[in-house]
Amino acid sequence: MTAAEISSPHQYCLCVRTMANATEETDGIHFPFPFTPYSIQKDFMAELYRVLENGKIGIFESPTGTGKSLSLICGALSWLRDFEQKQREEEKRLLEADTTALGDGKDQPPPLSSSCQGPGPPRPVGEPDWVTQFVQKKEERDLVERLKEEQLRRKRREERLQQLRHSVQLKHAAKRARQEEEETERLLQLSSEMLAGASGQLEPLASDEEELVLAEYESDEDRGEKGATSGVDEDDLEEEHVTKIYYCSRTHSQLAQFVHEVQKSPFGKDTRLVVLGSRQNLCVNQDVRKLGAVQLMNDRCVEMQRRRLERQRRAEEKEVVKRRRQEQATPCPFHGFEQLQLLRDQLLAEVTDIEQLVALGQQAQACPYYASRLAIPAAQLVVLPYQMLLHAATRQAAGIRLQGQVVIVDEAHNLVDTIAAIHGAEVSGAQLCQAHSQLLQYMDRYGKRLKAKNLMYIKQILYVLEKLVTVLGGNINQNPNTQTFSQTGTELKSINDFLFQSQIDNINLFKVRRYCEKSMISRKLFGFTERQGAALTPACGQPGLAGFQSFLQSLQPGVAEALTPVEQEQQVGTPRPASPLMLIEGFLAALTTANQDGRVILSRQGSLSESSLRFLLLNPAVHFAQVVRECRALVIAGGTMQPVSDFREQLLTCAGVEAERVVEFSCGHVIPPDNILPLVLCSGPSGQQLEFTFQRRELPELMHEAGRTLLNLCQVVPGGVVCFFPSYEYQSRVLTHWKQRGVLGSLASRKKIFQEPKRASQVEQVLMEYAKCIQGCGQMGSKVTGALLLAVVGGKMSEGINFSDDLGRCVVMVGMPFPNIKSPELQEKMAYLDRTLPRAPGRLPPGKVLVESLCMKAVNQSIGRAIRHQRDFASIVLLDQRYSRPAVLAKLPTWIRQRVDVKASFGQAIATLRKFHREKASSSSSLVLPPGTQNGLSCREGPCLKK
Repeated sequence: MTAAEISSPHQYCLCVRTMANATEETDGIHFPFPFTPYSIQKDFMAELYRVLENGKIGIFESPTGTGKSLSLICGALSWLRDFEQKQREEEKRLLEADTTALGDGKDQPPPLSSSCQGPGPPRPVGEPDWVTQFVQKKEERDLVERLKEEQLRRKRREERLQQLRHSVQLKHAAKRARQEEEETERLLQLSSEMLAGASGQLEPLASDEEELVLAEYESDEDRGEKGATSGVDEDDLEEEHVTKIYYCSRTHSQLAQFVHEVQKSPFGKDTRLVVLGSRQNLCVNQDVRKLGAVQLMNDRCVEMQRRRLERQRRAEEKEVVKRRRQEQATPCPFHGFEQLQLLRDQLLAEVTDIEQLVALGQQAQACPYYASRLAIPAAQLVVLPYQMLLHAATRQAAGIRLQGQVVIVDEAHNLVDTIAAIHGAEVSGAQLCQAHSQLLQYMDRYGKRLKAKNLMYIKQILYVLEKLVTVLGGNINQNPNTQTFSQTGTELKSINDFLFQSQIDNINLFKVRRYCEKSMISRKLFGFTERQGAALTPACGQPGLAGFQSFLQSLQPGVAEALTPVEQEQQVGTPRPASPLMLIEGFLAALTTANQDGRVILSRQGSLSESSLRFLLLNPAVHFAQVVRECRALVIAGGTMQPVSDFREQLLTCAGVEAERVVEFSCGHVIPPDNILPLVLCSGPSGQQLEFTFQRRELPELMHEAGRTLLNLCQVVPGGVVCFFPSYEYQSRVLTHWKQRGVLGSLASRKKIFQEPKRASQVEQVLMEYAKCIQGCGQMGSKVTGALLLAVVGGKMSEGINFSDDLGRCVVMVGMPFPNIKSPELQEKMAYLDRTLPRAPGRLPPGKVLVESLCMKAVNQSIGRAIRHQRDFASIVLLDQRYSRPAVLAKLPTWIRQRVDVKASFGQAIATLRKFHREKASSSSSLVLPPGTQNGLSCREGPCLKK
């Protein structure tokens, strides 16, 4: 297989073992690459290198299948390699100059370059020259000393990691240390039991016998546990952060895929990479993992670390506690200092993904969560999820420092919405009632033991909870399930208006928030409910710990069906925190943000239990600005970044970024131009105009025309056809109409019909059956020529699923998926943009531009499900004449926009489509994956395809 035949960055694993790593040189820069790169990959890496070198902000678009991940890896790590080399050369020059000056007896310090010279404090005007010279010489001597210390620290680290890479014994040192510790604890326990059993039979010792008894022994390891590092170099704890690249993406699978690409790249053996994740992904303590919910796991873990520090004090005081309390007070056995240090070194010595990291932690009996954080300062490449990078408090807790570092945000097409979601918060009426009930019982139980200030803040929190329920129209003392509302709807308020309406404007929420953080009251409340079994008062009528889940289960069937598939999946999958006060704290924190940047949405549904309060962030740039200010360079990358105006206006411009600092790069696809056929159909088989506006799309004749159009497409397209509808509701209406008119039966005679499931847990099964059907039809030669998958824009099939080869020979888009313009949230966001962003001459207002951008962003993601590698081919059919407008076409990806063919006549469109698929079927061998593989559906970037 030649380099030109490699169809995707993931297919090179079929042949990379037979090829030597290639080193490409572009503009004088050497880019190591596992094979000969595409020309667009060379351009991508060269532009990326320039962005990082010049400290710019780059928006990079590279379609899936063009090797974007590998281009990011080789381009960014090549820059980091050259940057570190320049730093070492500068350090060497400064140290040599300093040594030469000392040898000659001169007191003239070496000149400082801009890369090593700090800004320093400004010198006072009129200061004597000798003072200025003295201060300058001292600063330069201090710099040289810091360089020497850093050089020594770096040398020690490299030697340690080099030994670890080549020593099997060192790799298992942590495991052996833990086994020895467990054996020692077991023997000590046996000794204690023997002493306890013999305590009543001891004979008093004579005065001359006492000196024969062994004194209490304290080993070096025991002393080390109390404060010393037990043989570990203390300098490691003070290691400064080296220049590094922070790479973040949306999901765990995407991060794992990126790490695998690094492992296969030429940089895989020499790069110090660390993967960060939540305790839910990294914890190896089964007692903590069984809690399920992230917040509960975080709280239990922090509590166990605190108890570790108190263990020695309790032992000295010889507290008498109940057996249950002894079990709860047990510190985490995976948090030993030496085990963490050794696991940290092992992470830096070899590139590991999250699964491998967890396996190493289990073998070494060390916590991967804390070991990965210890590895951050010395790491060159840090891989982490969006939430950890984009949330300031989480960054600080993880020890992430962005000052002077490089940040790469991949899969960034939904970055604006992601930031808004991270800093948003929502609480339901059921959670407010439950939190009030739990806190009231807590105060009744321990009120006499609490100090006056604690009681004051608890009463303030109770008052706030009561008023939040009142503003929803409910009563805090009644069951939220039985409190129904005759008038339902959504109301949107500014923060100040909401505080006045709810009558909590007289409460200092900043102090309440600070009290919640410092006192950890939500954790105390969780412990109280866990021990006492107090979840709700009798007035609420729901005893036990089920809390909000019990309310959900008791809802009417009609209400349960109204929940979105995402909400249904959340109910089935992730357990809710036992203390809803944890979520309410997040809502109170959101209320303390800047007033002009947020709104509160009051959603009154059928009952108080279903109603909710939600904080809406209007300006995500407020939180993104800190990332932009601190980092050296920022790269925003994705397979489909169009329309780019979202990022420029809503993030960068609002964050104060100058236009000249932003660089845009968009490359074409690696497929031949004639491997894609994008068509815009303006009319159907009967000549009916195809325009699925909100006012016309439910006309029976238009829905029938859409069915006949799809039927004709299925007759000429082989393999799989994926059809996207604008919404679940409209899809349901259309299918009902098709069933009544017999269109659905005609479609089933040509393609076996599959429908996107409501629950995420069923997606994989549907996709496997879909792929199996297509393969079976191709082998058996039946009248059914493939399968038809009916999906929804923005649903589970529109993003992250690869319909490569026969799985997606045609993608059909029915109408344009504009968001609900009547939504109060969208209207407020549009009004905010119209107020804050200037209107360009000849362009729509920023609010309407946002609506179009949201629509086309969803379209681009959906139609990008096909064409996943170089040899793939597919047709894209847009059923709506509005797609023919120049303003709409301009928002399509470049590689699609250049090939779009607008067809006013349906007959011409079908003829073109039939010719395209006949020619491709005769000239290309279809690649269909065998059963039992990933089928090109689950893996975000697509699997390796067989010949």
